[in-house]
Amino acid sequence: MSTFASRVEADGTASGTARNDAGDFAGPIRETVSASRAVFTSGVTRPLTWRLAQLKAMNQMLLDHRSDFTAALAADLGKNPSESWLTEIGFLTAEIANTAKHLERWLAPRRADVPLALQPAKAHTVLEPLGVVLVIAPWNYPVQLLLCPVIGALAAGNTVVAKPSEMAPACSATLARWIPKYLSGAVTVVEGGAPETTALLEQRFDHIFYTGNGRVGRIVMAAAARHLTPVTLELGGKSPVYIDDTVDMKAAAARIAWGKFMNAGQTCVAPDYVLGTRDALAGLAAELPRSIRALYGEDPAHSPSYGRMVNDAAFARVAGMLDRDLQQDGMSALVSGGQRDAATRYIEPTVIHVEAGAALMEGEIFGPVLPLVTVDSAQEAMRFINARDKPLSIYVFSEDRGVRSGFSEQTSSGALNFGVPAAHLSVPALPFGGVGESGMGSYHGQHSVQTFSHRKAVLDKPLAPDTLALIYPPFGILKRQVIERFVAPARKRLGNG
Repeated sequence: MSTFASRVEADGTASGTARNDAGDFAGPIRETVSASRAVFTSGVTRPLTWRLAQLKAMNQMLLDHRSDFTAALAADLGKNPSESWLTEIGFLTAEIANTAKHLERWLAPRRADVPLALQPAKAHTVLEPLGVVLVIAPWNYPVQLLLCPVIGALAAGNTVVAKPSEMAPACSATLARWIPKYLSGAVTVVEGGAPETTALLEQRFDHIFYTGNGRVGRIVMAAAARHLTPVTLELGGKSPVYIDDTVDMKAAAARIAWGKFMNAGQTCVAPDYVLGTRDALAGLAAELPRSIRALYGEDPAHSPSYGRMVNDAAFARVAGMLDRDLQQDGMSALVSGGQRDAATRYIEPTVIHVEAGAALMEGEIFGPVLPLVTVDSAQEAMRFINARDKPLSIYVFSEDRGVRSGFSEQTSSGALNFGVPAAHLSVPALPFGGVGESGMGSYHGQHSVQTFSHRKAVLDKPLAPDTLALIYPPFGILKRQVIERFVAPARKRLGNG
């Protein structure tokens, strides 16, 4: 398969071998999608052997070129190689291993009960591939969030057109270099920015998987509607933490700091802000600076384990919100951090007390600043969360059973974690996805295979004996009794009583 390339160079200009002089991307991209569809319609993707071969090839690509991917992640986001393995490359090899181990069982037909009125008959469901899948990835985990949905799409028997983020150019170039060599025919990479993405969305796909923000998510969904294409949207949002004084504050602070500040806070499931009573937040505020020093040393600017903002615009956005709140409340609100360096896109891990109307509370922060917001009780915290868009995750640090059940029963979110942020992504059996403004649809493990498949109903009823003759017209008293008693009975009472 040919690769459409429009690489973003270091100086920010675009160069591409597949773009014509008029800047028209439609033709080459149409050819790319058509070629991917030709592979699918050939039937080669349906056997289990093909699907497992693609998973094995991707795994080999990640292992053979681990150094290339870690170097690209360091160039784009300043990621430490160990963090890159934990959250990107190793995350993917674990997902591949789990999928390959269970795929045959996941794909097995499922029997379905047939009512007495249709006997004799047999029924089952089968998972069939959808066709050609478009995957559009973000920049914050540019390898993991491109390839993880691709794993599910290939396991389900589809071909894929993959669009890496142009905001992580080193990773995009590395993916475009190696994917065609290992997954030729199965996955085609289209590099570039908004023009290429727009041209892709004009094509007909059988499923579109987008990870990013709600503004672009709406554009993707509108484009998909023209072709009645199903979509999965992973959109993020402000994931809150609630904490009370029933927990070990030192241990809780360590986990909150880890979840918040990895990848310099640029994680869709990072704790976005913390709710707690004045006393609980005072205890947390005392521990968080110590937890940050334990993770990144006295000066995180020199820590090889601490990343950077992805670009100047992302730096300016987060720094600007922080500045507005510091000007409003003064340095007394600052618990720790606050230093930044525009030249290196460095923002120190920062903790700050804010009011509910602060600039940092207006939208997802997506950076290394953690606001602490005081509430009077767990019930007020739940009301605070419920008054806003449904989050991708809620993290509760409490040993109080009533508090835990309250958050379980009275809030809605993509995920609910007790005692740990972000770790649910590493549980293959759990679906990962949002609800409402935080997204629609889910994936990971078996849920990925289901997302990229159609569950087809299959019914097999022999022609003889023709029991359906009992309900064919013309209708008389006997047929009416058969229908009302056996085929579509009207029951006066339901349940066991």
